[in-house]
Amino acid sequence: MSTLAEATVDHGAIAGNVRTIASVTGTDLMAVVKADGFGHGAVQVAYAALRAGARWLGVTSTAEALALRDAGVTAPTLSWLHRPTDDFGALINAGVDVGVSTTTHLHAIADAARLLGVPAVVQLKADTGLSRNGAAGDDWTELVGWAGKYEREGGIRVRGVWSHLADADLPGAPAVDRQVVAFEEALRVARRAGLDPDLVHLANSAAALSAPRTRFDLCRIGIALYGVDPFGATGPGGFGLHAAMTLRTSVVNVKRVPAGTGVSYGPEHVTDAPTTLALLPLGYADGVPRASGGRASVWLGGRRCPVVGRIAMDQCVVDVGDLPVAIGDPVVVFGPAEGDQNPPTVGEWARWADTNPHEILTGIGARVARDHLHERTRTS
Repeated sequence: MSTLAEATVDHGAIAGNVRTIASVTGTDLMAVVKADGFGHGAVQVAYAALRAGARWLGVTSTAEALALRDAGVTAPTLSWLHRPTDDFGALINAGVDVGVSTTTHLHAIADAARLLGVPAVVQLKADTGLSRNGAAGDDWTELVGWAGKYEREGGIRVRGVWSHLADADLPGAPAVDRQVVAFEEALRVARRAGLDPDLVHLANSAAALSAPRTRFDLCRIGIALYGVDPFGATGPGGFGLHAAMTLRTSVVNVKRVPAGTGVSYGPEHVTDAPTTLALLPLGYADGVPRASGGRASVWLGGRRCPVVGRIAMDQCVVDVGDLPVAIGDPVVVFGPAEGDQNPPTVGEWARWADTNPHEILTGIGARVARDHLHERTRTS
């Protein structure tokens, strides 16, 4: 199969990140592999993380959870975003823990368990200030009350209570402490309802690395698993994380142009001196953000070269000046520094596109081939 670009996924980096984070937290870790492992490949990342010591996997949907099971991954898995009409029986049969945020969902899960004659294992989510999923106030009291009733009847088992932080990537944000207090109160309410969860978790990547009070029994590791500092340029770095993905392509056309040459649509860029333009077969359909045009750069010919003109669906243009660039020359769009190479990072691309690294990684399109390094015999 011939492809125009390739994303190399380094399993050694993922494993190293798991071990690094575990050494900081001192807790069990949940490797979050939703959105196809943040674009890295959910199954491959799951195996790499589990081999390195992660105990749990986290996904968003029924389809993601069952895809792991179909691939032979048997590790404990939490799936947390569902319609109340989802096939909860399939999750129960697959041994997947179901995140529950409303009584509507809880009733549907209990009904599915009753039909199967098998208890459903659930983890109840409290809303402690993010105001997305989860229950708060009277809704939380009602949810844990029903959960206690179903557990006493043998229809469900409440394994966990959890929540999610809003501002952990902002060092010292007072909202983190407020959410910890709210979470501890939610736990007290749950226990007064007769629940005794084995697993209590709140911390995401940023909190796991910087806020010991949030760690509890388990830390859910998303962006840090893939080697991206969750604080970017705003907070403490130097955690020893290593980027797991390198995005590469090659030059498909080269042309020498005079001053005053318009580049791409618009044109939004006009050359101010004679220069050489190199064409790359990557565009916004492949995950190169259109908004980064005129700001971004790539590693080509031994240095960073600017992306000029409007980024198109399938291609973009790089100004290489007087470098002796030829068709077929390799290009690193982003990736870790290696030797004398210093390509842009995912974080830089996020800044150029006014977004976060998560969107850059998950946006790498299906036309980009994945090459997995350091893949060994699978174990779960």
